[in-house]
Amino acid sequence: MGGYVVLPILILLAIYVLATNVRVVQQAEAYVITRLGAYKTTWNVGLHMTVPFIEKIAKRVSLKEQVADYPPQPVITKDNVTMQIDTVVYYYITDPKLYTFGIENPMQAIETLSATTLRNIIGELELDQCLTSRDIINSKMRTTLDIATDPWGIKVTRVELKNILPPKEIQNAMEKQMKAERERREAILRAEGEKAAAILEAQGEKESAVLRATAKKEAAVLEAEGQAEAILKVQEATAEGIRRINAAAPTEAFLKIRAMEAFAAAANGKATKIIIPSEIQGIAGLAASVKEILQSEPPAEK
Repeated sequence: MGGYVVLPILILLAIYVLATNVRVVQQAEAYVITRLGAYKTTWNVGLHMTVPFIEKIAKRVSLKEQVADYPPQPVITKDNVTMQIDTVVYYYITDPKLYTFGIENPMQAIETLSATTLRNIIGELELDQCLTSRDIINSKMRTTLDIATDPWGIKVTRVELKNILPPKEIQNAMEKQMKAERERREAILRAEGEKAAAILEAQGEKESAVLRATAKKEAAVLEAEGQAEAILKVQEATAEGIRRINAAAPTEAFLKIRAMEAFAAAANGKATKIIIPSEIQGIAGLAASVKEILQSEPPAEK
């Protein structure tokens, strides 16, 4: 009877031992196995079983990329400004064995190392450089951390400065400086706009004056050309009249009559002295003689 009781117990115990020593390793995980306290092997994805009471799982390691967000750290710049900077470190485990046995507390070690590295880098920069050189600081920190964590089986892929918090008085001074800079740029833009407007207005006035002068010049030229053309027409008409008179062979009496007409036109002016040609004087004397003869004749008898 005792054998029948012990046998099932042994079978159940064997099943329990086997069940507790069989493990299924998931994707992106690794198990570090030790035998009698010494490193034995690393399990990757699949079904595995440990030797009961001899082998044990020392550590379960995630091979996924992980993020470590550290609280703000006080740092001092080259120009003695104390500010708070918090960092974010992205990393993944490349060697589960080194990660398990290389260092006691890897996360605390990375946090301490990132803080000291950040202080060393910021201590070589001034405040303005710290605010404008984030990429340079990130790159230097990533390189330093990656080299330091390589013996621990850790690969640092990226480091980011999450926040840079200068002292309150520095922030107020920076805000005033930014406001003054914006006002200066506004004044410059306004002055440039007024200058451009003045230049355009002057150019418009210049072009208007040039156009007025050009129009006046063209009008004067046209008027002079019209006067010259009128004088030419008058001279042509006079020449044509003389030509026709010459062609008609005028008599001496006709010429004397025209001379009288010219003399009458000259006497009709405002001149105080008039020089009478001899021909006209002869005509005037002839006219006076004819008048006396007509007055001396007796009237005819009726």
